[in-house]
Amino acid sequence: MKKTILSMFLVMSVTFTFAQKANVSKAKNKALMETPDFAGARELIKPALTEETTKDLASTWHTAGLIGYKENENLTNKALLGQTVDPDVKGKAIMESYDYFIKAYELDGLPDAKGKVKPKFQKDIKAKIKEYYTTQQNLIAYGAHLFEKKNYDETIRVFETYLGIPALKMMNNELKPDSNYYMIKYYTAIAATNAEKHEKAIALYEDLRDDGYEESTVHQLLYEEYVKVKDTVNYVKVLKAGFEKFPQEAWFLQNLINYYIFTNQSKEALIYLNNAIEREPNIAQYYYVKGNLTESMGDLEEARKAFDKSLELDPKFADSYAGIGRLYYNKAVKMADAANDIKDIKLYNAAKKNADAVFVESIPFFKKAAEMKPEEMEYKRTLRTLYYRLKMDKEFDAIDKEMNQ
Repeated sequence: MKKTILSMFLVMSVTFTFAQKANVSKAKNKALMETPDFAGARELIKPALTEETTKDLASTWHTAGLIGYKENENLTNKALLGQTVDPDVKGKAIMESYDYFIKAYELDGLPDAKGKVKPKFQKDIKAKIKEYYTTQQNLIAYGAHLFEKKNYDETIRVFETYLGIPALKMMNNELKPDSNYYMIKYYTAIAATNAEKHEKAIALYEDLRDDGYEESTVHQLLYEEYVKVKDTVNYVKVLKAGFEKFPQEAWFLQNLINYYIFTNQSKEALIYLNNAIEREPNIAQYYYVKGNLTESMGDLEEARKAFDKSLELDPKFADSYAGIGRLYYNKAVKMADAANDIKDIKLYNAAKKNADAVFVESIPFFKKAAEMKPEEMEYKRTLRTLYYRLKMDKEFDAIDKEMNQ
């Protein structure tokens, strides 16, 4: 009886194994038909991926990869013919087949029972994965689609798959990073920022900085990531590096100065700024920053000199006009506050008149700033406040109408 049961088990085992191998063949046929049945092919291949006698065969995994590859190819052809294609279905087919192909490539490189390596699928797999890398309608398009949907976690997964292909051993250093490669790394970093995966974003921005891609922007984004993780040492280091590399861009210097000010190191900030001016004496932005810094330190005379020098170098520098206007405006505010403390009505009126005269002095500078930079509403808001305060009704109505438009 036991012998009979054992015989039956062996027959069933052989039959099941044969059935799984047959399923692999059927799945391949369904995927390659003129009218393919990709859903049916997946159902057939699924048990073969876990069954003991077929799960370690390169042919099983190669066929599984082929299903997604052919589906992607089918959908690409439809898109080229102007037919509507679901980018998620297409993208998922690519990612699914990629994973299967990687597994098939690994199994195909293992020695057989005689200890010999006789790959059957590696050349084909390499060509298909290379196609996923070089053809933009594949991984790049899918990652871009996910980015637009704000599915940043999946964007990262897809783009990192793309970025990892040149480093695959099978590629044998044949794929060299190009402009597309660095662009995708850049958007992977932005996706990581948006997904609040700060450590990953930092690593990517650091790589991009080393690669020399969009260096100014990358420095700024890297700084912002270090700020988010409260890594003061590194964000100051990035600001200094950005300032050294891009002295014409005041953004780095301004943020560096702000850091010194907020950490009660105004004197150090001024030393740093003066050194920068000594090295690059003809950059208008530096003097504008110096005007703001010395104003914050209470040295209004030096601030005025700095703003004037900025305008000497760049007569269209709107912010420096506004800086001078602000010096007059703040001086007038203090005078008006002092006037409010005066009890004697005649003395009060005289003091108020003097304050108003200084308010009036600020107007031409804010008007010039608004003329130079008409999109900046802050200048116009200040002008509207001045006109209202000084009872300049005609001017108030005109700018109020302009702002509302």
